[in-house]
Amino acid sequence: MLERGEVANSWRRERWDSLRLLTPNWQSRLPGLRYEGPDPDGYMTAGEVTEFIERFAAVSRAPVRTGENVTSVRPAGDGYLVTTGGGEIAARTVVIASGACNRPSVPRFSGEVPAVVEQLTPFDYRDPGKLPDGGVLVVGASATGVQLAAEIQRSGRPVTLSVGEHVRLPRTYRGRDVLWWMDTAGVWDQRYDEMDDLTRARGLPSPQLVGTPERATLDLNALTDLGVELVGRWAMVRDGRALFSGGLRNMFSLADLKLRRLLDIFDEWALTSGRDGEFGPPERLAPTRAPASPPLQLDLGSGEIRSIVWATGFRPDYGWLDVPVVDSKGQLEHEGGVAGSPGLYALGLPVLRRRRSTFICGIEDDAREVIGHLAGYLDGH
Repeated sequence: MLERGEVANSWRRERWDSLRLLTPNWQSRLPGLRYEGPDPDGYMTAGEVTEFIERFAAVSRAPVRTGENVTSVRPAGDGYLVTTGGGEIAARTVVIASGACNRPSVPRFSGEVPAVVEQLTPFDYRDPGKLPDGGVLVVGASATGVQLAAEIQRSGRPVTLSVGEHVRLPRTYRGRDVLWWMDTAGVWDQRYDEMDDLTRARGLPSPQLVGTPERATLDLNALTDLGVELVGRWAMVRDGRALFSGGLRNMFSLADLKLRRLLDIFDEWALTSGRDGEFGPPERLAPTRAPASPPLQLDLGSGEIRSIVWATGFRPDYGWLDVPVVDSKGQLEHEGGVAGSPGLYALGLPVLRRRRSTFICGIEDDAREVIGHLAGYLDGH
C-alpha cells in the first residue's frame, strides 16, 4: 500500500480546524474495528478520524509504505509498472484508492476576480481568524459551504452565500439521526446498476449537514437566521462584478421537493417494517425561505467583499495515471470499480457500487466485491 504522506494524510493536512465527520460515531466501522467510545451519537473531529485510521492500519497490519508518492502507473507486460519517488514496482494488478477529492474544483472565471479580493479553497481555509476583516463570499451550498458560511458569520464577518444545486437534510428525524434512517431504511444500499442516472448520482453535492454536539440542522433557513445573505449561483465575472443567476427560488423548491420525497421513504419504511411506534410522529420541515429580492450582482472591487471561499467541490487527480481510462472530464471510467484496463481497479469513489461508497461505513462491502473480482482475474491468469 503506497501513501504519499503519512497514514490518514489528508485528514492531517487538508482539513479546517473545526471539521467533524457528518456521520455519527457509531457508523465509524471498518473490518475488525469500530467506535467504542463514550459518545456513539457524537461526531469525530479530524484528529479523532486520524487516530481511528491509524488504529485500523495497526489492527489490520496493513503493509503501508508512507512517503511513497506515485508519479506514474503505466501498462507493462501482463500488468503495470508503478513508479514512485522510491523506485519502481511491477504489479499484476493495481487498486486506485486515491479518492475523488484530491484537488478543489474552482471555476475558470476565478481568474477574473480583482486581485484585491483574497481567494481560498477548503484546502487553504483553517479558521475565520485567518481571513481578512470584512465581507466574505462563500460559493457553494453543500456540506462544506454551509459549514464554513455559518462559522465565518459567527466570527463577526458578514457572509454572502452563493447557492446552486444542493441537497437539504435535517440532522435528526423522528428522534434518530437522519443517516440512521438512510442506513436502516436501505437508501444507502441502492446499487449503482439500479440507478436511472448514475452519472448524476455520482455528481450530487454532499448534503447540508454538520456534526455538532447539539445535533443541529444546518440548512439555508438556519443560515438566514444567522444573518447570512443568500444569492443565486455565481454565473460569471464581468468588469469586476460577480453576476448571479436569478433561479434561487427554483433551486429551493427542487431541494425541498427531494427532501419531502426522502422523508416519505423513511415513513413508508417505518410503517411496512412494523416499527412505526418506535419513533416520534412524522415531521416536515418548513419550506426554504427565499429572500424578497436577492442581489443579482456584486461589485468585487468596492471593498464590500474582502475574501472568497470556493466551496465548489473537488475533483480527482489522475495526472500520474498513464493508462487510457480517464474521460474528457477527468473522471475514471469504471464499472463498479472495475476499470477498462485489465487488472486495474478503484475504491472510494462516489457511488462506486452503492450510495454509501464514500462513507467509512460503506467501504467494506464495495471492497469485498471489487477484490473478489480482482482475485478472480488473477486466478484466470
